[in-house]
Amino acid sequence: MSMTYRIYTTTEDSTPNKNAHIESFHRILEEECLSVQEFSSYRQAYRAVAEFTEFYNKRRLHSSIYYMAPEEFHEAFERDHVKLVPIRV
Repeated sequence: MSMTYRIYTTTEDSTPNKNAHIESFHRILEEECLSVQEFSSYRQAYRAVAEFTEFYNKRRLHSSIYYMAPEEFHEAFERDHVKLVPIRV
């Protein structure tokens, strides 16, 4: 049985550079979802954001993982078909 632990942190106000991955997601959400549709209700907007988030997390190609979809990358990683490169943060 494997367990996953997540640690959530917050950043100081006015420090988007410390939260770059979220800022990046918000930009992509705005460009690829919110700015290309008009919503007539909160429910419609909520549904569109939920569907986009599902797409982003499962099927959208990401440059940071060799232009693969997250599920595709995970499968390749599990089969040792990709090499992880350590990064310094």
